Amino acid sequence: MKRILLFAMVAGSFLSCKNENREVPDVTGEDVLEGETAAATDTAEIDINPISHATAVINWGDTTIYLDPVGGAEAFTGMEEADLVLVTDIHGDHMSAETLAALNLGDTPIIAPQAVKDELPDSLATKITVMNNGENLSQSGIAIEAIPMYNLREEAKQFHPKGRGNGYVLEKDGQRLYIAGDTEDIPEMRNLENIVIALVPMNLPYTMPVDAAADAVIEFAPEKVYPYHFRGQDGKADVDKFKQLVNEGNSEVEVVLANWYPEEES
Repeated sequence: MKRILLFAMVAGSFLSCKNENREVPDVTGEDVLEGETAAATDTAEIDINPISHATAVINWGDTTIYLDPVGGAEAFTGMEEADLVLVTDIHGDHMSAETLAALNLGDTPIIAPQAVKDELPDSLATKITVMNNGENLSQSGIAIEAIPMYNLREEAKQFHPKGRGNGYVLEKDGQRLYIAGDTEDIPEMRNLENIVIALVPMNLPYTMPVDAAADAVIEFAPEKVYPYHFRGQDGKADVDKFKQLVNEGNSEVEVVLANWYPEEES
């Protein structure tokens, strides 16, 4: 009888422990949604606001970036003041000493390649932080990498020699934004990974044809791409064709056809 009672006590203890191990937290659907919402709010939205051709204002959370500011201070009327300025190259559609001076940037950081600094008057050159291809720095809460931008086609190499200008990859809170600058479908572009938004040029003879731009975008597969800088010697590149080619090659890439030439509609 004692053996039977002992066996019953041991068995009961075992079953009790087993039931305790099977208990799981009571997580409701609302708890899951709240967790997902909290995670989503940690990622700031990136807004691309075209000004003209290669010039844009980028609002990234509480940070405002002026890209290649040209067109005078009036072109930025109604925009938030810049926390950071990026200049890609020396040509007049990217660099304007008059605009930089008129914006009264004060102590706002200006990132540019050495060639840009060399072209600016001393009053502006002293404010430039030089980045060369392949260099990295952190500014205004954003990690910045200077990416090469250059021509591949023999007949176009004089426009953008390798090492003079910068494209940029910006990273914040795990999101990566690629600004290609004046370039063709170079290996440094094709090898990019985890890009959320890309700005990619396509105009002849200065950068690359539409099909080359589309092929590169299909390969590095950003979540979203903005064709920009698409007015060339013979008018504008066919961005509708670009969108079609990208959609056919990788339907997961969203192509955004923004208005980069508002002055032509006024």
